[in-house]
Amino acid sequence: MAKLLKALAFAQQLQRETVRAGDLVVDATAGQGFDTEFLARLVGEQGHVYAFDVQELALRRTKERLAAAGLLERVTLCHAGHEDMPAHVVRPVRSVMFNLGYLPGSDHRIITRPDTTVRAVQAAVELVQAGGLITLVIYPGHAGGVQEQAALTTYLSGLPQGQYTVARYEFINQINNPPLVIAIEKNAAERVFV
Repeated sequence: MAKLLKALAFAQQLQRETVRAGDLVVDATAGQGFDTEFLARLVGEQGHVYAFDVQELALRRTKERLAAAGLLERVTLCHAGHEDMPAHVVRPVRSVMFNLGYLPGSDHRIITRPDTTVRAVQAAVELVQAGGLITLVIYPGHAGGVQEQAALTTYLSGLPQGQYTVARYEFINQINNPPLVIAIEKNAAERVFV
């Protein structure tokens, strides 16, 4: 029997079905390095991950996690906001993974913000190759999370359906604004709708 997955597990499942060994991918929000490590394992020895974070603490934790797992050589750590992705990644990528909000165990006033997150997603939409994927795990329960979700929904609902498929996965009977996933697939060929 199929089981419903939590938000992050669902995003990872989508990434697992998309990313192949040898791919170039992006972790737009390195945080504690869990997603960076996950992606580094998916791309294998021939692939590469670019991981972004504005906090040195996040990059330090990510580096330690990757070193312990023997995966550090597969990752470039970028001390930059995810909206600066195009300055660091110039080739098309197979996927981009976002895990929004704040860094657990740190200052909760340092959060992803609607304006920079929308710019980062705009950059990701341009960087991802045809057939590629962008996943966003959104946490509307923290301060600023509802506004970030609204800004992303406004932007993403305007993407042309012939070029992109955008879907939302969420739980509607859980309290305290549970996390949700938005996935964007860049269509392999433009679809014509009549």
